[in-house]
Amino acid sequence: MGNNFRENLRSELNFQGITVKELSARTGIPIATLDCYLGTRATVPSVDAALKIAGVLQVSVEYLVIGEDSGMKNQHKTISREAREIINWVESCNSEQCRAIHNMISIFTRQKTQG
Repeated sequence: MGNNFRENLRSELNFQGITVKELSARTGIPIATLDCYLGTRATVPSVDAALKIAGVLQVSVEYLVIGEDSGMKNQHKTISREAREIINWVESCNSEQCRAIHNMISIFTRQKTQG
């Protein structure tokens, strides 16, 4: 993760596959304003705008500002992007799918420790 809002926002948008246009529609923040946050001048958003952006991206404002979250809500700093993607997939599964995934992971970890 980067060390400023611009880099962290750009990285999170790329990771989640969200365009600036989509973020604008979901937050109500004009595209031109978002472009200012993401541009080379890296304008810092108001608290209200940062809260809207963080809410849509489901990350904390702290994460967007400094690239890490000291709370337990998000563990971006300690897990890989791939692991975050897996977590997002699992969170969208129903209980039967979660059980199947759990069983597959259990088999994989048993094989890994035995082999």
